[in-house]
Amino acid sequence: MKSSRLIYIILVGIVLVLVIFIAKESFFQPGMERFEGKYEELETYRNENNTGPIVRLYAVKVLDNSKGWMEEYGNSLPHTKYGRTMVFFFEGEIDQDVSLSPKEPYYPDGLNPYLIASYEKTPMGEVRFKLENE
Repeated sequence: MKSSRLIYIILVGIVLVLVIFIAKESFFQPGMERFEGKYEELETYRNENNTGPIVRLYAVKVLDNSKGWMEEYGNSLPHTKYGRTMVFFFEGEIDQDVSLSPKEPYYPDGLNPYLIASYEKTPMGEVRFKLENE
């Protein structure tokens, strides 16, 4: 009787440790604050289609020119299965308003000289990150 009670206490202890570990990992994930000071969101677009592929477009003004964080930023944005998420990174010197549209080209052609990089997550989850003008 004592050995079954000991086993029960050990199992309860293991379960409690696992629950605490899972809760800690769930609530303390890094968020978008890790990108603060590196970008300014210029424009977003999401189509109204809730039954088919969802298209998400983001235009971002880059304040920190290091390329490493850009792909990580794209990976942290929402993506829907069979949907498409695209992020366009523009130089900090951009002074024009950006208007995004659901069809190519997704932004006005006059902004091409300011484009630094583009990020795309395809409908099947494949990531494409491309540095422009280099």
